[in-house]
Amino acid sequence: MRWLSDATPRIRLLFLMALAMPMAFSTWMVVINNFAVERAAFDGAEIGMLQSLREVPGFMAFAVILILPFIREQRLALLSLALLAFGTAVTGYFPSVFGLYVTTVVASIGFHYYETVNQSLQMQWLERDSAGELFGRLLAVGSLSGLVAYSLVFAATRWWDVSLEWVLFAGGCVTLSITLYCAIAFAQFEQPVKQNTALVLRKRYSLYYFLTFLSGARRQIFLVFAAFLMVEKFAFSASSVALMFLLNGALNFVLAPRLGAWIDRVGERQALTVEYAGLVVVFVLYAVVDSPVLAVGLFIVDHALFALAIALKTYFQKIADPADIAPSAGVAFTINHIAAVGLPAVLGLLWVAGSPGAVFLIGALFALCSLALAQCVPNTPAAGNEMQWPGWVRRASGFRAG
Repeated sequence: MRWLSDATPRIRLLFLMALAMPMAFSTWMVVINNFAVERAAFDGAEIGMLQSLREVPGFMAFAVILILPFIREQRLALLSLALLAFGTAVTGYFPSVFGLYVTTVVASIGFHYYETVNQSLQMQWLERDSAGELFGRLLAVGSLSGLVAYSLVFAATRWWDVSLEWVLFAGGCVTLSITLYCAIAFAQFEQPVKQNTALVLRKRYSLYYFLTFLSGARRQIFLVFAAFLMVEKFAFSASSVALMFLLNGALNFVLAPRLGAWIDRVGERQALTVEYAGLVVVFVLYAVVDSPVLAVGLFIVDHALFALAIALKTYFQKIADPADIAPSAGVAFTINHIAAVGLPAVLGLLWVAGSPGAVFLIGALFALCSLALAQCVPNTPAAGNEMQWPGWVRRASGFRAG
C-alpha cells in the first residue's frame, strides 16, 4: 500500500470511500433475504417487489444533476454514503413489509447516488494516463472491504450468535464512522473543471451509451441467474454460494490493479474485446453446463471478466468534455439500470417455462453485440475521435476512421 501513502489527498479520499461503501452494502446484501423471511415472513412476491424497489433509484440516477447546483459532488458523495449507512443500520428495527420497503429505498438512494457521484469524481480526479491502474486499485479496495464484511457476517451469525438486527446495525455504523471521518479530515477540493448542471445527452457519446446499456443487461443476467443456477441445478448450500463470492472478492483484490494497469498499456479497444469475447464463451457454456466444478469455474471467470469494464470508464474519460463528466455519470447510471427494471422478470418467466439455457444464450447475444460495438472503439480515443468503423467496414464502404 505504499502507493497510497504517496497519493494525493483526493486519491486517499476516494480510497476511504471505496473502503466504506461495501461495509454497509455487502452486509445488507448478505443478510436481507434471511432477515426478510425470518423476521417479516416475506414470500417470493414480496422479495421480488423489494428487489424491484431497490433498483428504482438506480434508474433515476440522472436526477443527481438536479441536486448538483445546490451541493458539491464531494459533499453529496459523503451524504449519500451516510444515507446508505443509515438505511442499513435501521433495517433491523422495521421487521415488516412496509418497513423493509422503506428502509430498502432509503439505503438504495444512498447507494446509487454515491455510485453515480463517485464515478464522476474518479473520472475527474484520476490522471488519464494512469486511470486504469487506479480504477483497478479502487476496485481491489472495495473487494477487500466486501471480503471483510462477508467474513464478519459469517462469523457473527455462525460462531458468535449475533442477531441479524445487530449485524445490520453494525454494518451501517462502520460505514457511517468512516464517512464522518472523511467529512472531518478532508477539505472541500476544488473541481478541476466546473461541471455542467443540465442534463447532457450528446450524439458523440452514443457508442458509450450503447455499451453501457448492454453492460447493464449482461450484469443483471449474471447477478440474478448465475448464482441461482448453482442453487437450483447443483443444489449448492448458502455457505457454498458465500464461499464463491469470497473467492471472487479475493481474486478481484489481486487481479483488479493488474488488469487496470494492463488496460493502460493495451488500450480500451483490446481490453473490451477480450472481456466481451470471453463473456460470449462463458454465457454459452452456462447454457449447457452439467458439471458443478465447471459451473464454479465459469462463475469465477465471469466475475473476473467484469473487472475489465474499467476500460469503459477510461474510454469515456478520454472522449468526454471535462465539463460533461458529472451529468454524464448520472445519465450512464440510468442507462445501465434500464435493463434492471424489466429484464429479470421477463427472463425469470422464461426460466420457469423450462428454458434456463435460453436465458444464458440471451446473455451471450448481449455479449456478442457488445463485442461487435467494441470494434468501433478507436485505438486512441479522444474528443473528436470517439468512434471508428472497423477496418472491414471501411474497406467495404469507403468509410474513414472518425
